[in-house]
Amino acid sequence: ETTEEELRREFMAFGEVTSVTIMNDKYIGSGQSRGYGFVGMPSQSEGEAAITTLNGKLLKRHVIYVIQALPLSDNSRKGSRSRRVGRFNRRLR
Repeated sequence: ETTEEELRREFMAFGEVTSVTIMNDKYIGSGQSRGYGFVGMPSQSEGEAAITTLNGKLLKRHVIYVIQALPLSDNSRKGSRSRRVGRFNRRLR
């Protein structure tokens, strides 16, 4: 249910947001959200503030989990984003 623009607004309260991508299911062809996404913020301190404040917050009746994304390894697929600095994950119960 959450759009990339809504997610951008949540994170912009903590600083500059360079990218927002909600991952969709491309294999089934439904285009339905996979329940997680990535938010890019160039400032480490602003990103950490967003993680601390937004982790566990209720967003559209669901608790969201926000963690720092792991850096991509040298083995990652070519063409993948190399600057993922935050991850938004909504887990359903």
